[in-house]
Amino acid sequence: MHAVLEDLFELPAPERTIDSARAALPIRWQAALAEKPALSALVLDEKEWLDRATSLLQNYFALEQPHTFESTYRELHLERNLSDEMYLHGYVDRIDVAPTGQVRIVDYKTGKSPKPGWEEKALFQLRVYALLYWQNEGVLPSLLQLIYLGDSQLVKSSPTEAQLLSTERILKNIGAEILTAIDTNHFPTKKSRLCDWCFFKSICPAHVKP
Repeated sequence: MHAVLEDLFELPAPERTIDSARAALPIRWQAALAEKPALSALVLDEKEWLDRATSLLQNYFALEQPHTFESTYRELHLERNLSDEMYLHGYVDRIDVAPTGQVRIVDYKTGKSPKPGWEEKALFQLRVYALLYWQNEGVLPSLLQLIYLGDSQLVKSSPTEAQLLSTERILKNIGAEILTAIDTNHFPTKKSRLCDWCFFKSICPAHVKP
């Protein structure tokens, strides 16, 4: 999905249509299989999978009209040293710089939007991107936007300098905790529902009896 939406903005504006996106979907899927054949084992019914992906594309076009604007960057790599010991980097799905100079940072999510009250947690990732962009380019992004293709919802936020500085403090605190854990060889566990998807559950002290 991300690759198809990335390719979409490489096309001339009039060609950024749902038909172009639908046509690109199986091509991108076959390219992914050629690169990583093991992916085929994750899809039990290819037609059903492609139908679901097509539905997500339709949801995207219900939220945005890509022929009406230009995207400046796709999969932009942002990086910065927060300190001598902490390096932070990430890849942003999309950054749009308007003729006015205003910056919008966009992230696509193939799942459903967060329940009421959980939006701030979902926006943390974009605030990290906004912090990196602001520190690197000297421009405070005007808008952060999460596009949830699973239920055709948008979550938006206009970041402030205070919010981004707070994000930086949180990141430095997390980094300091990691460094302390390395120095002391003490890595406290924290159980959650996410444990069921963790690759290391079989060797984690929180789940393995001594």
